[in-house]
Amino acid sequence: MDVRRVRVGCEFVHVAAVDTPTVFQVGLQDAAPVSLAHHAWSMEPQRRIRRYTDLYGNPCVRVVLPAGRSTLRYEAVVLVPDATEDADEQAQELSPEALPDEVLIYTLPSRYCLPDMLGDEAWSRFGAIPPGFSRVQAICDYVHRHLTFSYGSSGPSSTAVDVNTSGFGVCRDFTHLAISFCRALNIPARYVFGYLPAMDVPPDPAPMDFAAWMEVWLGDRWWTFDPRNNRRRKGRILIGHGRDASDVAMVTTFGAPLLESMTVRAEEELA
Repeated sequence: MDVRRVRVGCEFVHVAAVDTPTVFQVGLQDAAPVSLAHHAWSMEPQRRIRRYTDLYGNPCVRVVLPAGRSTLRYEAVVLVPDATEDADEQAQELSPEALPDEVLIYTLPSRYCLPDMLGDEAWSRFGAIPPGFSRVQAICDYVHRHLTFSYGSSGPSSTAVDVNTSGFGVCRDFTHLAISFCRALNIPARYVFGYLPAMDVPPDPAPMDFAAWMEVWLGDRWWTFDPRNNRRRKGRILIGHGRDASDVAMVTTFGAPLLESMTVRAEEELA
């Protein structure tokens, strides 16, 4: 398969009153179908950056932000397939007793995904649709139509129920709502976030940001669905996955530093 070269990265500028222990989860995973060609971390002023892997297998780093202004940068060059992610309209749902042990957790309520509170709506809207890939796609179609993308329309405490009621959200909210509907139907679904360059799609005039989507267990594997964009895309580069956004926070600070600025980069390197 042909591959394309993508450069991704980010920069966080913080101002802290005191030294502040911090976890960053913005480094990508070197796993198929992407291949990591190069990556590097840097920080000004220089501080020790220690890597570790969380309980979901996601790569993270730990640093102590010094008192005052500091800048942390991450950059990587990745080879991605020149193809959209896989799809199979014949992929089938499994009954709960047939699910692998390790995916059962993704059928349960979590901080932002509330299938117990959206169960009646999920069954009334999607219960009559034949189980499998087409039902999950119908959920994505509905969420894509129902929610209007709007920066600032939701906050750190907004749940899937909140955005379902308001009708507004950002990409993580689209994902939380679709996950909640899937879980209400006993379909395992997990939250995924990463870098998503604009490859072979119309350019987006909004500033580049991290992207959120979901993976759903059908048959014997995870399948990618994107209720925000609702189309197959090229170049998805995984950072992490978990039950919802609380498991894959970009930055977790053990204190209250001011985030002065954040920039994200994800673009194809053309010859």
